[in-house]
Amino acid sequence: MGIVGWLLAFIVFLIIEGASMALTTIWFAGGSLVGLALCILGAGVKVQLAAFVAVSFLLLFLTRPMALQYVNRRIKKTNVEELAGKQAKITEDVDNEAGTGAAILNGQPWTARSAKAGQRIPAGTLVRVSSVKGVKLMVELLED
Repeated sequence: MGIVGWLLAFIVFLIIEGASMALTTIWFAGGSLVGLALCILGAGVKVQLAAFVAVSFLLLFLTRPMALQYVNRRIKKTNVEELAGKQAKITEDVDNEAGTGAAILNGQPWTARSAKAGQRIPAGTLVRVSSVKGVKLMVELLED
């Protein structure tokens, strides 16, 4: 590959990364720069390609986890994910076997089921939300 080929590969990888923002092709852009540098220094095509592959995968495996941590730090939980750990009030007896149960959480009615199999929870009880499965709150009794 010549200088133009490596420059073109570098530009294409950057364009794809810019369009997707998925942190997948940026590492190959780095490998393209190494291939370009080796081309300018007069290395053979096999050496250029080997360096491209080696550097691309090293960048991918060594720096991607750190980059994802930086990117994911700014991602907020969805409303449903934030419900775990909150308190709710049971408005209808919770009985998993009978398929009954309702609760109020943040002023909104929810279907409720006990997180513990076989545990019945009477109406009026305060519970803690352990998780959300679909449209059901999985609840457990508050520890005294």
